[in-house]
Amino acid sequence: MSDLKILHAADLHLDSAFEALPAGKAALRRSEQRELLRRLAALAQQEKVQLVVLSGDLFDSDNSYYETGEQLARCLAVIGAPVFIAPGNHDFYSSRSPWARLKLQGNIYLFTENRIRGMELPALGARVYGAAFNEKHSGALLHGFTAERKPGFKNILVLHGEVGSGDGNYNPITEEELAASGMDYVALGHIHKASGLLRAGETWYSWPGCPEGRGFDETGEKFVNLITLTDDGDCRLEQRSIAMRRYETLAVDVTGDDPLLAIHTQLPDDSVRNIYRITLTGELDEAPDLSRLRQNLSELFFELQLRDETRPRRSLWERAGDDTLRGLFLKKLKKQYDDAPDDERRMIEQAARWGLAALDNREEAVRHDDP
Repeated sequence: MSDLKILHAADLHLDSAFEALPAGKAALRRSEQRELLRRLAALAQQEKVQLVVLSGDLFDSDNSYYETGEQLARCLAVIGAPVFIAPGNHDFYSSRSPWARLKLQGNIYLFTENRIRGMELPALGARVYGAAFNEKHSGALLHGFTAERKPGFKNILVLHGEVGSGDGNYNPITEEELAASGMDYVALGHIHKASGLLRAGETWYSWPGCPEGRGFDETGEKFVNLITLTDDGDCRLEQRSIAMRRYETLAVDVTGDDPLLAIHTQLPDDSVRNIYRITLTGELDEAPDLSRLRQNLSELFFELQLRDETRPRRSLWERAGDDTLRGLFLKKLKKQYDDAPDDERRMIEQAARWGLAALDNREEAVRHDDP
């Protein structure tokens, strides 16, 4: 029995729609997703891993492109090491799924049944277990299952599912079931935020999260896991990034500053390859011109969203008592503002800005959100 080095990835969601991006950039992102497969294979070869486990949702849906499936099959074949795949709820195995169309090489094993099966790899001193979703939902696959421990062999389980209370539609798993599973390591998928290395009884487990974000609910650096199971039952996890781009959010306080200068001051050097949502906060006399900002900033990002959450300076209402059209307008809105609950005051402030822009014959560019 010797150390076993494993590459664990999940939730690639190949051929995602990227609906929030312009059509051309969405197509480019799908192409770049396919490059994740080359990077995954290169990492496996570089690290000389002995086993690759892929825990579901490799495809985003059953409407994947032909070339995506061909790229996946080619890249996994060149790894050389055994590859085990457990389809999840987005890429569940059926006669109509992308998996059924692919010709996979001999080093690739695809679990196709909605019950746990195992395969022995004597050369590695390992037994690999797994199961597939056969539709969008799955019951608790690990419930009541315990694998026999065989001297000289490490038990590995590959599953798409969620660890929690044991209730749910996506193969719910409890820590008690993990502890009783007889596994040395359980490779999970489904949750897109990495778990880090966890333990239930004598069973180590983790989910790597998605290897690359697809929206602003998946911000920051993303990873795949390198797992080393040692002779003495210990486990080590190393996170490795293979992503080409990140989604990032940035809040910029523009109080007392030019918004463009404030944004430039806070931008990191690598923004040009990433997708950013910048939210402007603080107090300004006038709402920021999002159109002008976009024109000046667009080349610094792969894609940029701007949000205006600034508030008018207190001086907005100072002329509410003037005997002018501006003063009468502000006086009426000030009364509504003072009487309004907090959740409505933002809209009244925005209305005041729009009205003042109209009175000053200024071009209106104060959309709250620039998607």
